[in-house]
Amino acid sequence: MNYGKILRMVEKNDGCITTNEVVNNGIERRFLTNMVKKGTLVKISKGYYGLPNYIADEYYKIASKSKNARFSMATALYLHKLSDRNPLVYNVTLPFGYSGSLQNQKNVILNFVNRDILDLGVMEMLSPFGMKIKVYDVERTICDIIKNKNKIDGEIFSKALKDYAKSKDKNLNKLASYAKIMKIEKKVALYMEVLL
Repeated sequence: MNYGKILRMVEKNDGCITTNEVVNNGIERRFLTNMVKKGTLVKISKGYYGLPNYIADEYYKIASKSKNARFSMATALYLHKLSDRNPLVYNVTLPFGYSGSLQNQKNVILNFVNRDILDLGVMEMLSPFGMKIKVYDVERTICDIIKNKNKIDGEIFSKALKDYAKSKDKNLNKLASYAKIMKIEKKVALYMEVLL
């Protein structure tokens, strides 16, 4: 009965499921373990399972490796449609002192910040595959790329700033507030003066 229920949930989710979804539906997690042993499901990463032919959501796979992972920089620009370059390498921000498995992942570029600004501008959004991930909002991302200009492709940088300046949804008060907290007010003001 529980196996069938899990499979129906997997089909409804386009081929994947998380441990939380199983537990929240009153099913013990051991059923997932048994389904992996039988080959009905494959474990993609911690708490993330799919059918054997399922194409894994890289965003969710990366996010599931650390509760502190926030997609940032060029990856956040792509998620916010300020870049049209689909990431082959994912930018992730973590707190200083992180020593987990993301450090060994070749398709991840890590950026480290103090814990007091780790959650500044963080939001939850759906990955392109429909899974919940944490990403920095547009204003935090603009501050990050200005602060770390030498770590981002010049073409992506210029396009993102121009597109942000033209956007009807930009929030200059929030941008200024983040810039002040991140101690980059002058740099941000300089770029905005040129673009606006």
